[in-house]
Amino acid sequence: MPTKEKTEETATASRISAADWGEVDGKKVQLFTLTNEAGSEVKITNYGGIVTEWNFPEKNGKVSSIVLGFDSLKTYLAGHPFFGAIAGRYANRIAKGQFSIDGETYTLAKNNGENSLHGGVKGFDKQVWTANAIDGDEPSLELTYLSADGEEGYPGNLNVKVVYTLTADNELKIDYTATTDKATVLNLTNHSYFNLTGSPANTILDHELRIKAQRYTPVDGGLIPTGELAPVAGTPFDFFDAAKIGERIEQTGGDPFGYDHNFVLDGEAGQLRNVVIVTDSVSGRRLDMATTQPGVQFYTGNFLDGSVKSDEGIPYGRNTGFCLETQHFPDSPNQPDFPSALLKPGETYHQTTVYKISLME
Repeated sequence: MPTKEKTEETATASRISAADWGEVDGKKVQLFTLTNEAGSEVKITNYGGIVTEWNFPEKNGKVSSIVLGFDSLKTYLAGHPFFGAIAGRYANRIAKGQFSIDGETYTLAKNNGENSLHGGVKGFDKQVWTANAIDGDEPSLELTYLSADGEEGYPGNLNVKVVYTLTADNELKIDYTATTDKATVLNLTNHSYFNLTGSPANTILDHELRIKAQRYTPVDGGLIPTGELAPVAGTPFDFFDAAKIGERIEQTGGDPFGYDHNFVLDGEAGQLRNVVIVTDSVSGRRLDMATTQPGVQFYTGNFLDGSVKSDEGIPYGRNTGFCLETQHFPDSPNQPDFPSALLKPGETYHQTTVYKISLME
């Protein structure tokens, strides 16, 4: 059972609770509920580190979840498009399912056409993590996982820790740390699909988005970066000034068209900086995002086809959610001009991303 650490001030009012949620690979799965006094309730499971719900009132007081998800483990096990999960070892794509370190080539599963996606066939999103619930005014869920040398083709025994904290200011803070005993590549992210209207019956095309990025990484037909860092100015990828997500989405190209691209974030990587604002006039909700990462994959749910449905039976169709996957750039292990995603023994991988929900002023 996860241990709970309580401070004297919060001994009478637990801000985090756990419920048994099933079993996977002979391991207990639990669903943790984190709450604060400011109106947020976040539910996270140790299966894949999935954020299943983030409930918050809209401008008229109605409470609903701003992320896509399900209320049962069985539904997740039936298959889903990485809703709310921790993606790794390498989030996003690695071209042709291979990379080299010090002259040695490593081969990965090709689970996305010719490429490897989000860690392979059984990535971090499908593992049962060890959970430690930490109570307090700002409750945290600490998740740890040992990825063995050779798992999904990646080298090195990798010790990973991901800590979710719900702050008093309605922020969901995600801290990632990892160490390895052999040189490896690492790129961790959270794959939540947001819909600020609170219902997948609505698309996210009328949400307004701002990304503080003056460049992005163009991709080929397999969504692998060409290696170019192209300016967003004068393109459909220019969100430096706020624009509706759907305003130029048909100009993005691709099959299906839509955003599934890495943006090169302004500012210094390694420093926590505010880089994204999303607003929805219907609900009055606003989402801010800060990260230490060099990039963010902005994805508009182009491949959602309605085959997966919400608990209320509403199809999760195209553009019913958007993702802000903070990251190193896709295919960085094969792109020498991109920021390195290499982690060596003796080094510590550490990055932080913060999502904040509020009401528009």
